Amino acid sequence: MKNISVEDLKKRIDANEAIHLIDVREELEHEDYNIGGLNFKLRRMQDMAIEEIEHLKNEEVICYCRSGHRSNMACLILEHLGFTNTVNVTGGVVAWQEKFGK
Repeated sequence: MKNISVEDLKKRIDANEAIHLIDVREELEHEDYNIGGLNFKLRRMQDMAIEEIEHLKNEEVICYCRSGHRSNMACLILEHLGFTNTVNVTGGVVAWQEKFGK
């Protein structure tokens, strides 16, 4: 697992890079505010219900949550399930909002 700052992630988004961004928060959190990507809850990963994202096993997968803790756990779970290139957004949505606003 690697880490990425919100600044570096924003640069990649602004450059229109093709990235696989996964929000591992609960649906209500995602609906309230998100920075894009698929909402795929941590709980589903813990249950190993990953069929929807299994095709990304050999791609870079960038996970984020509110503060970086759940996304860190998500990266570890995905690696255990055979994902080879996971990235955690350091500080999560909190850091994003502090840096770029809501």
